[in-house]
Amino acid sequence: MKARQYINVMGMAAAVLLSSCVKDTLYDTPHPDKGAVTVSLTGLSADDNYVLDIDGKVADITGSPFTYPDLLAPGTYRMVVYNRVEGFTFHGRTARVNAHTDGTSVIPLPGYLKTVSQEITVTADDTLRVNAVPVQRVRDLQLELEVTQGRPELIQNVTATLSGIAGIFDMEKGQTIGEPVSTVFSFTRDGSKLTADARLLGTMGAVQTLVLDIVFTDGGRTQHTEVDLTEALADFNGNMTTAYRVTGTLETPVGMEECNAEITDWEEVEGGNASATL
Repeated sequence: MKARQYINVMGMAAAVLLSSCVKDTLYDTPHPDKGAVTVSLTGLSADDNYVLDIDGKVADITGSPFTYPDLLAPGTYRMVVYNRVEGFTFHGRTARVNAHTDGTSVIPLPGYLKTVSQEITVTADDTLRVNAVPVQRVRDLQLELEVTQGRPELIQNVTATLSGIAGIFDMEKGQTIGEPVSTVFSFTRDGSKLTADARLLGTMGAVQTLVLDIVFTDGGRTQHTEVDLTEALADFNGNMTTAYRVTGTLETPVGMEECNAEITDWEEVEGGNASATL
């Protein structure tokens, strides 16, 4: 007697139909559960030395556009882009102007710090493309004094101390922080004109004071002049990309070794410049 085998044809047909309905899930990227971030910087040059910081983890930007090396879980992040410019010490998301050799003031001409901070939202299986525009955070200060009275050719050197300025910048918040500091720099003389340049994060505090210590060639005579620049620098923290110029006159008569000058009849002019009488 032969054994009979019964095949469930209907069951096999159902299985075939069911398997034909199963399809592979298609993704847009090789990272379906995470997102990528690509940043473009306008006008980036090879020596700009920019850094991309996302939630405290940094990567050196090697070109534009630049893709952050790590994939990120979906969510919201704080992104900071800045340039590691000379004259600053960077710690986390703060930039501090380097100290002067005297240890009590900051250097007068740090580099041109540029930063931008913004919130980004990363989506899984996608690439977020960001156009970042770093903003200049320092401003050039140009001081020009016309020597009146006395004999300017007898001036050997002029050392200036400017107090009431910022020394630390919070790159995440986009603002200066900390306590007011000072900087020390020298004037150069050309005939009867004295000029000096500084580069500042901004003014800070209620008062900005300029102290001039002048040494003359005739027997080591000195003159100490203290000037209140608060009003003259009132608009300094405005457009950081244009130089801020202060001009004035300086009296150096013989026998005037100690004097306190003041700003009188100063006025702002176009471009953020200011004129003052010292």
